[in-house]
Amino acid sequence: MPHRLDDLTVHPLQFKAAIATLLGWIRDARGRYVSTCTVYTLMRGLEDDRIFDALNAADMLTADGMPLVWYQKLKGHPTAERVYGPNMMLALCEATAVDREVSHFLYGGLPGVPEKLAATLGQKFPGIQIAGIFSPPMAEVGLQPDSTLVEQLNQSGASVIWVGLGSPKQDLWMHLYRPVLTAPLLIGVGAAFDFLSGTKSQAPKWMQSSGLEWLFRLFQEPRRLWKRYLVYNTAFVMAVIKSRLKR
Repeated sequence: MPHRLDDLTVHPLQFKAAIATLLGWIRDARGRYVSTCTVYTLMRGLEDDRIFDALNAADMLTADGMPLVWYQKLKGHPTAERVYGPNMMLALCEATAVDREVSHFLYGGLPGVPEKLAATLGQKFPGIQIAGIFSPPMAEVGLQPDSTLVEQLNQSGASVIWVGLGSPKQDLWMHLYRPVLTAPLLIGVGAAFDFLSGTKSQAPKWMQSSGLEWLFRLFQEPRRLWKRYLVYNTAFVMAVIKSRLKR
């Protein structure tokens, strides 16, 4: 049976409060993971049970795009803000750069991208501890964790594992690997690896805040992203209208 729009709760958050919560989780023994949710991620979750379960199990499911923030406000959360993957990464890295007990593992991106990202973070935040980097092969997320990879990640001693596989692949990966990893926090940040490393251009601030970032990215990669934005954005608008009419 297909899921309905409101079957998945994207948590209405304020950015600073979300960062404060994550800083607390880094120092907590309980393992957690964070999914940054776009319209595309949400709609894929509604049509695929495995993705739905991964998103539903996230300890924090953030509104990564403005359309979801607007929907949260429509549902009665006027203070909801966008909790955007790249901004989250920068804020947490800045807050922990001088803390020698906190280290970061960069898992994701094409070959060379995590290396560039590590260099960028090191320049921006002197003293930041990078526990390791790894660019995984292009493959679907399996049904069983890779024991060699689990050992590598656990031996790194990382406090935070940043997962940049793109959504919903990164959400499936975190759901699968969370039980076997010792890092307190896994955070899926999608294109943050490309944006912050300078591999891809980021939309101007005014396009981000006005909900037009999708258009900027569509012009950059039309063949790869046309279905994500044109089909799934339209499906989201129709689902919102249907949900409001029912109410």
